[in-house]
Amino acid sequence: MKVLIYSHAFAPQVGGIETFVKHLATGLTRLQSQGQTAPFEVIVVTQTSGGQDETSSSDGFRVVRKPGASLLWSLIRHSDTVLLAGPAILPLLFALLQRKRTIVSHHGYQSICPNGMLFQFPLRHSCPGHFAAGRYLECLRCNEPQDKLAGSARLLILTLVRRALSQFAHSNVAVSEHVSGRIALPRALVIRNGVPTSPAPGANLCSPQDGTIRFAYVGRLVTEKGVNVLIDASRILMDRGCPFEVLIIGDGPERQSLEEQTSLLRLPGHIQFLGFLFGSSLQQALSGVSALVMPSICEDAAPFAPLEQMMQGRLIIGSKIGGLAEEIGEAGLTFAPGDPVALADRMAQVIEKPELMPQLGAQARERAIRFYPLERMIHEYRDLLASGKSS
Repeated sequence: MKVLIYSHAFAPQVGGIETFVKHLATGLTRLQSQGQTAPFEVIVVTQTSGGQDETSSSDGFRVVRKPGASLLWSLIRHSDTVLLAGPAILPLLFALLQRKRTIVSHHGYQSICPNGMLFQFPLRHSCPGHFAAGRYLECLRCNEPQDKLAGSARLLILTLVRRALSQFAHSNVAVSEHVSGRIALPRALVIRNGVPTSPAPGANLCSPQDGTIRFAYVGRLVTEKGVNVLIDASRILMDRGCPFEVLIIGDGPERQSLEEQTSLLRLPGHIQFLGFLFGSSLQQALSGVSALVMPSICEDAAPFAPLEQMMQGRLIIGSKIGGLAEEIGEAGLTFAPGDPVALADRMAQVIEKPELMPQLGAQARERAIRFYPLERMIHEYRDLLASGKSS
């Protein structure tokens, strides 16, 4: 079976969509090499540059970068199934016009929100669902400050088109139950994101070597991720006399303002900004970290960072919101989004009761192995692709 996976973003960029597509394409290709049923010939099509327009991946699948409309049409015509990582309009339209079996994997809210995040930037708050309720003027007002009126109107129109086209997809796959409920599209099913199963962690994974409890945030430094809430919570902890350190790992447009906030609150001795790290550098930075903090104020669809750390047996402290709360379940500590006092209380709980770290870390790993193994994700997509039926 020839499967075309379309993703606007792909390696060498780094992010959740990029990780998903790389895992899926590699996994489906390896099924073929292992001689399992329904072998797949996979091609990834993306608008992300990679040094040349077309390359062959070392992982066994072909990658076509920045194709024009004519080439995209041809690539879809020669495929049996088109799987889109997000409801991208042109490839979705082409696939439907050619009557190809079309699967849309929803990793966000592009089919029900003009900014794709269900987040009201002027209010710095999660959206109650204005688009779904037909309150389009609210959508225009929400995005006008950053995109101006014309840009906001364009986003609204494109969202209407995406949603209309998604109605005709053979399957609409949501990455979490939360996303499935939010997008409310026909022929929907849930296939959770998966991460590689790592070896069992050592007994001292969550135990600080020098007695200092270290927390870390890993991700983009953008408004909706709520890193400012973590910084405010750190000031509360400092005022309480708690010993701790916070590592902020990542980069983004909010970094300068977050560093200024840290300086203003006189927290440089407690907070370090390490910038973007990956691979062995990331693992080394996290080696002394007792808990990962995810202070999102938006409805994350299904972030990879907490799943990766849960699989390694690390305690997660996260906002009780969206797909993030669904991932954590009862295997971590949660708090009301946007509430620095509540977050500080959770962090203090870990400092005062260090036995929570290995206990909840083990529960987090058990949950990740049960619900979020990469093998499960690959096999569920394999079964969906091989079924040849709508869900």
